[in-house]
Amino acid sequence: MARRPYLTAEEACAELGVAAQTLYAYVSRGLIRSEPGVDGSRGHRYRAEDVLRLKERKRARRDPDTAARDALRWGAPLLESALTWITDGRLYYRGEDAVQLARSCTVEEVAALLWTGSRDVPDGWFDEPAAEVRVRENVGPLAALQIELALAEAKDPSAHDVRPERVAATGMRVLRRLARVAGGGGSAEGNISELLQRAWAPHRPEAEPLLRAALILLADHELNVASFTARCVASAGSTPYAAVSAGIGAMHGVRHARHVERVEALFAEVERPERAGQVLEARLRRGERVPGFGHRLHPSGDPRATELLRQLREVDPHSPGLALADAIEAAAEPLLDDRPTFEIGLVALARAMELPEGAPLMLFVLGRSLGLVAHAVEQYGSREVLRPRARYMGAMPPE
Repeated sequence: MARRPYLTAEEACAELGVAAQTLYAYVSRGLIRSEPGVDGSRGHRYRAEDVLRLKERKRARRDPDTAARDALRWGAPLLESALTWITDGRLYYRGEDAVQLARSCTVEEVAALLWTGSRDVPDGWFDEPAAEVRVRENVGPLAALQIELALAEAKDPSAHDVRPERVAATGMRVLRRLARVAGGGGSAEGNISELLQRAWAPHRPEAEPLLRAALILLADHELNVASFTARCVASAGSTPYAAVSAGIGAMHGVRHARHVERVEALFAEVERPERAGQVLEARLRRGERVPGFGHRLHPSGDPRATELLRQLREVDPHSPGLALADAIEAAAEPLLDDRPTFEIGLVALARAMELPEGAPLMLFVLGRSLGLVAHAVEQYGSREVLRPRARYMGAMPPE
């Protein structure tokens, strides 16, 4: 069951182990947000996440060793960030609804918002001459991106300037170079979603706003494995090229970006809408998971999937890819009691717009690379090295 977003005064006091007067003091000091009750309720309600955060802080003061250990486990708050907030089935970038941004902004405007705090795109972001990009054979797509970043870093000494405005400029060079690699090294003209549409779906101009929405919705998802990896690398003083490359390294894993390949395999196995129930039931009988359903941070439904499928329905309501996604979702609802994650939307989009093989994975990595730069910018500003300690549990040396 999803954690409720609000607590009553009695519940908040019980969680914190304090009297009502202490709770009110926390509210007056801005430590816990309070709102009037709904439906005529006389009492106030209190933000559950604020109560939890304060409870964790109190526990950390009492037992710092245990708190440090638990902070590295899934879902525990580890550090402060002003980039992304996930709450009540919504996703916000610097306080702005990501779904609304995906409907109204360019990728570059959202990059500016996350990297600089303003949607205004600096004039110099498109002034860099387009460097040659090679299409590499016999390496995986993510490895090809990392190779290109390493080569680009060697020719970009200004990347070592980590002042915020310079990191943002470097970040745009990184992002555009990745997009060109993903697009096969073609023209560098236009913005990133236009570049990808020309490369992947030249005869489907309606694909451009869908690609743009996907990149924006995937831009950041708080402190995931790739983002934390990028922050660690940035905290050591490495360039944005190195931070993004390290984050992409984390995305090689099937528990991260490459999970989308499992969803692609599910679509291929189902093949036709009428087979959806049969395939999902067979997977469950074999003790296999059904990928693409249930996200622990979005128990009531992934807003990214909802928005991608909604936009696809508007652009191409009769798409076979959309019909397949709808059939899989309908079959999964009674079996899993879970909602689709964004991977379902990505694969449906790729099938509907007839994108090349591997496009869903590339879309994931390109979109998330925008967030990796944002985390690097924020980490450079903190001037702290992320260096947790390990509790030694091995054999002791002889006395």
